[in-house]
Amino acid sequence: MVFGLLKDIKNGEYRTICTPGEIATIVGDGHKALVQKGAGEKAGFPDEAYAQAGAELVDTMQEIYARADFVTKVKELEPVEFPLLREGQIIFTCIHPAAHPEEVQAILDSKCIAITAEDCHRYGSPNCEAAGKQGALFGLESMLSINGGKGKFVSGLGGAPAMKVIILGGGTVGQAALSVLYALGARVTVMDINIGLLRTLKRQYNEHIDTMICTKENIAALLPQTDMVLNCVKWPKGRNDFLIERSMLKLMEKGSVIVDISNDDNGAIESFHETTHEHPRYIEEGVVHYCVSNIPGAIANSTSIAYAASVIPHFRSILNNGLAEACARDGFLRRALTAYKGYLTHEETSALQGRPWVRPEDILGIADRKLDPAPPATVTRSDNLLPLDQVKL
Repeated sequence: MVFGLLKDIKNGEYRTICTPGEIATIVGDGHKALVQKGAGEKAGFPDEAYAQAGAELVDTMQEIYARADFVTKVKELEPVEFPLLREGQIIFTCIHPAAHPEEVQAILDSKCIAITAEDCHRYGSPNCEAAGKQGALFGLESMLSINGGKGKFVSGLGGAPAMKVIILGGGTVGQAALSVLYALGARVTVMDINIGLLRTLKRQYNEHIDTMICTKENIAALLPQTDMVLNCVKWPKGRNDFLIERSMLKLMEKGSVIVDISNDDNGAIESFHETTHEHPRYIEEGVVHYCVSNIPGAIANSTSIAYAASVIPHFRSILNNGLAEACARDGFLRRALTAYKGYLTHEETSALQGRPWVRPEDILGIADRKLDPAPPATVTRSDNLLPLDQVKL
């Protein structure tokens, strides 16, 4: 197969999904690798390193799309890319399909095979770890007086107390943020709806953190004494309520900070709106909001290395074994299949966009095999299944 690595074009995106090391592995497996010039430059991987790894450097994304059987990059497809998609071509990137109906329509219209990378990680996404750790540091930066914050130091000083921080959500993102803030001496409360997880975190940190069940009422009780809130909750799409309503900002002292790492429109924080690395903060009701959508892009080298290490097994399995076999062997890859030759195969997107869908194992013809199991990617379910006799491939 011909493998193609694109240069990401989203504003503020510096990562790459493949370093020269992964390209060398793919070439070593007997495949041809095309790399768009500049694909890894901002992450610290020059074109020369990709060439030395065996890649052919090409000038444009148009050439990648025209020649490659398998195309990959980090972020969502941009509208300029929609006309370049080809029938049967495999696209592997962070599609976030449920939130991007125009992108989904373009994918379906092209009849390409699309895999949403954010759903494929068996052990949690490296991007989530990066977002949690770096998001905590950006929160501390936002706390500085020069950025409108209270001016508190994370661990305090002699005679001055440490910051009090709430982490909403104890998953991969929240745990990553906790590891940084705890090490730096903050007084942290983790809030989650999983009591078992909260017990585990208490033991892991030798009872030196606080935990509470995550409810709006518990949050409101803590906000007056809280310096910083980090939202790490994967808020179910389609909900119209919030964990922190705009009116609750008045409970916080002026100069307090909210870092919305989850970065969801209609997410857990009502006062959220997306920001960029160029203009990362805004102030509402005296509270500093940091809401950059691609926090991991700020540590592009480390994130790229970790991300590439996570996805190269999927790349090799697809390239060496074919998509159907790769999906049979790995349930996390199978659940990440978003569209297949004009048919939607992503359950959450079906539910939220009202589109009919086909189970990946059915459209790939592997339903009768013993399949590697994986939990659903989200709690959102859809029974809007397209009858198999209506699937024409």
